[in-house]
Amino acid sequence: MISPLGDPVVFYVGELPVRQAVVATWGIMLLLVGGGVFCTSRLRLVPGRMQAALELIVTAVDEQIRETMRVEPGPYRAFIGTLFVFIFAANWSSLVPGVEPPTAHLETDAALALLVFLAVIWFGVRAGGVRGYLESFAFPNPVMIPLNFVETLTRTFSLLVRLFGNVMSGVFVVGIVLSLAGLLMPIPLMALELLTGAVQAYIFAVLAMVFIAGAVAQSHLETQGGKDSP
Repeated sequence: MISPLGDPVVFYVGELPVRQAVVATWGIMLLLVGGGVFCTSRLRLVPGRMQAALELIVTAVDEQIRETMRVEPGPYRAFIGTLFVFIFAANWSSLVPGVEPPTAHLETDAALALLVFLAVIWFGVRAGGVRGYLESFAFPNPVMIPLNFVETLTRTFSLLVRLFGNVMSGVFVVGIVLSLAGLLMPIPLMALELLTGAVQAYIFAVLAMVFIAGAVAQSHLETQGGKDSP
């Protein structure tokens, strides 16, 4: 059973410890990048099973972006799609014997939440410029600036807590049942954990869309308001 504060060291690079969550994270990234390069190098007009599966994922991501953000998915597909696929793969990495999901560690979830925080700023600035994005914190009036800023920080923290809590709780429950009941009893709980992992990847990606859409819309609104004012 893993601890949210304990992450065993796998090896050292000089005096720098490389921990298990880092190794698992890089392993997942290498597999996803390698699989993506392999699959995209074999694209055909008549798709095979693998290409059809990939096209289905891309189509599903595009449709979710259109429904959630009310925009064309092109500028957001790469970030949202990569975020979803990585979290999905990380949550399901527990299927590999000896691998602990990196999303069951605080540092991984904090890094993912930080990426969303930076993406909100990036897309907000791109939509309305630096001035438009900063002015969006004064909506609906300047009194709201501190509250809007705190909201930006707290919703990022909520992403971290939600993902970590759900993944970590599943790992703990399976570990406890495994230690008490033997090898076969945890199987239904593992299936539930996998379902929870898929749902959490979806929720994380949708919340990222909502946060980005809010920043883009508000920055654009502030920019248009500035242009229309005399």
